[in-house]
Amino acid sequence: MGEARRIVVKVGSSSLTTAAGGLDADRVDALVDVLAKLRGGGEKEIVLVSSGAIAAGLAPLGLRRRPKDLARQQAAASVGQGLLVARYTASFARYGVRVGQVLLTSDDMSRRAHHRNASRTLDKLLAMGAVPVVNENDTVATDEIRFGDNDRLAALVAHLVRADLLVLLSDIDGVYDGDPGRPGTSRIAQVRGPEDLAGVEIGSAGRAGVGTGGMVTKVEAARIAAAAGIPVVLTSAVHAAEALAGGDTGTYFHPTGKRSADRLLWLQHASTPQGALVLDDGAVDAVVRRRTSLLPAGIAAVEGEFNAGDPVELRDATGRAVARGLVNFDAKEIPRLLGRSTRELARELGPAYEREVVHRDDLVLLHA
Repeated sequence: MGEARRIVVKVGSSSLTTAAGGLDADRVDALVDVLAKLRGGGEKEIVLVSSGAIAAGLAPLGLRRRPKDLARQQAAASVGQGLLVARYTASFARYGVRVGQVLLTSDDMSRRAHHRNASRTLDKLLAMGAVPVVNENDTVATDEIRFGDNDRLAALVAHLVRADLLVLLSDIDGVYDGDPGRPGTSRIAQVRGPEDLAGVEIGSAGRAGVGTGGMVTKVEAARIAAAAGIPVVLTSAVHAAEALAGGDTGTYFHPTGKRSADRLLWLQHASTPQGALVLDDGAVDAVVRRRTSLLPAGIAAVEGEFNAGDPVELRDATGRAVARGLVNFDAKEIPRLLGRSTRELARELGPAYEREVVHRDDLVLLHA
């Protein structure tokens, strides 16, 4: 914990707002006090992934609870995002620290150019001594391009910025072996692998009712980050200072894997397939075992409507998804390519067709 230099901290809506909606300035200031002191004179770098935009916009718009329809959620986010960043700007200014707002959608992160731009922006903000405040772009995100919760976004951002540590803050001080409100349950201090949580029932609903997450999304985010080689601490916002100082609080997830290519992690965990390509047995073997690109000759069928650059599933003959990738052709183009070699297609249709349908650099295997 003490050796971590670049730290991603995620805080949930319930830790920043009142149950009725609207920002709680004292809670925001308390969090910023901890982060500013941790940052010191620049010895450590902090990236803050903050929920709260929709919750902050409820009261100003006269909404009593989080709306269920997307249009009103987007309207609340539009009002609340400005209030949220303004509050962070004023609070960090007490320490002479600037903040920079970074709004992302999953669509941004699965496309090569957008992913590269996001990485560059975050790196430059940190290099210039600012604290990036990251949130999902709820104002424009649709159901098809939403992360779904900021816990998963935080895990992916931690990988994107090559963080040394991810800290997930909420209103519960760790993972328990049962309902933490019942007598006899105990906190699980460390998780070294999935077996440590076998048989543990993890809740899916938050207490405050203003966010979308819950403990289940935090544990899943911790697993994503740990599998990418990043240690994770999951605790409550009121114990943030103690956790960041290495104290005995929360649940610590040990790294279980190694870092992979940034964009592939986003493709696997943050993209929503817009269609599917059904592969013959030879193509399944080539893609899964030999890790090659997918060529037109190995495709048996195409499903769904998608455009070039969209994520699609690659399925075997039984319908099982074996991989996910970014397709190089529109769905309407692919039927005439099925089962044909790239050389044949180039002769008939032109040199633009002498290429992979999904390049191996834009492909990630799925382990069912």
